[in-house]
Amino acid sequence: MGINLANHKSALKRIRTNNRRTVVRGSRVTNLRSTIKSVETAIYNKNKTEAVEAFKNAESKIMKGVSKGVINKNTASRKISRLSNRIKALSL
Repeated sequence: MGINLANHKSALKRIRTNNRRTVVRGSRVTNLRSTIKSVETAIYNKNKTEAVEAFKNAESKIMKGVSKGVINKNTASRKISRLSNRIKALSL
């Protein structure tokens, strides 16, 4: 991914590792956003059953993102709380 300025074997390995981890992390972030978007789409369409099902899936993916270091714990809790409140508001 550009010019390597590293000279040491360990530094070169670290560059290769970082490049691989960047791709994996990007994939996880994309997947996380997609699952959240599916819940938001169901809420927008006022489809409560679909929203609840998508929310269950999204909640587990968000918490898995926390354990993998993709998203902060408090940010995850806030997203889950806000999505949950929006789903509850659908029934009113």
